[in-house]
Amino acid sequence: MPARQDGGALRGGAPRVVWCAGEHDPRTVSARSVAADLRKEDRPPHLVWHPGTGETVQLLPATRAARLLGGRVGHEGRVCVQIMVVGQARTPFTGTLLTGLDAIVQWLDSWSVPRRWPAGPPLPSPQSYHADRSRKDWARGGHYGASQVPLVDRPDPGAIDIRRITGPDTPVAPIPKPRAPLPDTATAPRLMPRTPRPPDPVRPPQNEPPPGRPAPLQPAPEPVPVGQSAMSN
Repeated sequence: MPARQDGGALRGGAPRVVWCAGEHDPRTVSARSVAADLRKEDRPPHLVWHPGTGETVQLLPATRAARLLGGRVGHEGRVCVQIMVVGQARTPFTGTLLTGLDAIVQWLDSWSVPRRWPAGPPLPSPQSYHADRSRKDWARGGHYGASQVPLVDRPDPGAIDIRRITGPDTPVAPIPKPRAPLPDTATAPRLMPRTPRPPDPVRPPQNEPPPGRPAPLQPAPEPVPVGQSAMSN
């Protein structure tokens, strides 16, 4: 089912794929019907995939930009494959059969899309509205959820299990913990520096005069008469 219009030429850079999930009930909606609706809305992705049945519809070649993400970000990369999964963000599609997934991932491998998730696992909806969407992670290339794409305000695909898509050896980046707030300097207790104890004064020996004072005169010994010993009984 080719789309009437693509998003234009790609601008080059690291190859990547973006996984999206519309608010479609996979129990009642087919991939072909979702593709037809996106085509009418002039928002065609490259692929529409139903993970329960394995039905896959291609609307655009990987060498052209898709229009699902909107803006200029969909033009970035040697390829920037946009995949619409028939499912809902609040119910991660990786909890289903994933029929036909191996063929899609192998097709992405042929376009040199690395099997990694630089931004880690996508957050669940609605927390994913506040995802980081880091330009640094986006520049590395690989697999991303729509909620991790810079300048794109989408909550999908939800908290999917990334290892069910790219394999059990996929490294899982830890979700950073929020930093503890700094204490208020006006109310926080201050630690006073310890004042060093002055040294004890050095006292002169008892038989020596203090500095700057002359020694007392000692009385002269009495003369001893000649012929007498110096010691008397």
